[in-house]
Amino acid sequence: MKQIFALLSGLIFGFGLIISGMSDPAKVLNFLDVFGTWDPSLAFVMGGAIAVTMPGFYLLTSQRDKPLFHPQFHIPTRSEIDPKLLSGAAIFGVGWGLGGFCPGPALTALPIGASGTLIFVPFMLIGMWLARNTPDLGRAKQQGAPS
Repeated sequence: MKQIFALLSGLIFGFGLIISGMSDPAKVLNFLDVFGTWDPSLAFVMGGAIAVTMPGFYLLTSQRDKPLFHPQFHIPTRSEIDPKLLSGAAIFGVGWGLGGFCPGPALTALPIGASGTLIFVPFMLIGMWLARNTPDLGRAKQQGAPS
């Protein structure tokens, strides 16, 4: 049952990305081009996503002690801003600005043959692998662990 709901959630998410135009890198790049061919429609996509997610997230987490198909909610507890967070956000932003893709829309655009996805997706996957397998040297030094 868990896999069926994960598949349905992914399909709904992907369908929403396609309908909203998020799988088209030109739409994203036009949103970022404030002084040129600016397209504000991406802000409406983000606003709609927030308007649906916030009340739903609040209702689920306030009325349930765990999700339907998992033993616990995974709610972030860290609040500090560290160099790894800042550098990751900067790299993500540069990649988004240059390529016009976020991870979800890039995977959605891959099967429909959007230009650039055959280059973007492999490098995105390499970056994800590096992020998971690169030691956090700053945290190791704070805890007295050898770096």
